Amino acid sequence: MERAGTRRGGPCLGPVSLVVAGALSVQFGAAVAVLLMPRAGALGVVTLRLGLAALVMLAVCRPRLRGHSRADWGTVVAFGAAMAAMNTLFYQAADRIPLGAAVTFEVLGPLALSVIVSRRWVNLVWAGLALGGVLLLSGGGFDRLDPVGAAFALAAGAMWAAYIVFSARTGRRFPQADGLALAIGVAALLTLPLGVAEAGTTLITPAILGLGLAVALLSSVLPYTLELLALRRLPASTFAVLMSLEPAIAAGAGFLVLHQALSLTDALAIALVIAASMGAVRTQVAGKG
Repeated sequence: MERAGTRRGGPCLGPVSLVVAGALSVQFGAAVAVLLMPRAGALGVVTLRLGLAALVMLAVCRPRLRGHSRADWGTVVAFGAAMAAMNTLFYQAADRIPLGAAVTFEVLGPLALSVIVSRRWVNLVWAGLALGGVLLLSGGGFDRLDPVGAAFALAAGAMWAAYIVFSARTGRRFPQADGLALAIGVAALLTLPLGVAEAGTTLITPAILGLGLAVALLSSVLPYTLELLALRRLPASTFAVLMSLEPAIAAGAGFLVLHQALSLTDALAIALVIAASMGAVRTQVAGKG
């Protein structure tokens, strides 16, 4: 379905640039989060990211709390729970395996969702291509990567798929970004006990709070805002294809910020997963044409 502003024949460099900027922001924010983990722990970083992002989003959006049905609130709570689980699992993965590998495993969740929704045989080709990339990345048996980290990343991918489903439902039930702001608030409340249990009073250290705010702004507030602006003029199919580039962006952020170098095999594995994701999205769009 076309969105406002996408029916013109001109280029979409404006909204495309916003999406790419949002993806860059997310992955470099994740790299900063990895730097923060030795001081605050993975769960502490999740709490800082979601808690501070919730404060910013709720202050900016000021969502209305009254007038919503029980189904509306159920959708928001499910969205927030998926968001909390996705972030918790992903940061557990990023604490154990390189950032590019973690995002590559994670993106398999949306890819699987795309294959299931489209119900087209050609998507088995894309699924096989992605599986080949995963086998390359794992060294054939996860002997090169921490298997627990890889498992966390795969679980985060499943939660990313759930996040996409409940994000769409929330967007239909709440105006503007109200539902998103409320869902981030739910996610922050769910992860707060875990972060406090792991990091304790370290979370309120000024230096930790400052880095946590940077992670919240880079990984949540800024990209969500950019994506909302972009999706007003960009087809959802194009947006999905651009999101498929995130493993490559994550690998770049890991190299530049964390000095996590990629081997030729790693780069090929990530390229295979990206190609599979783009192919699955384009097949789904063609099926609707």
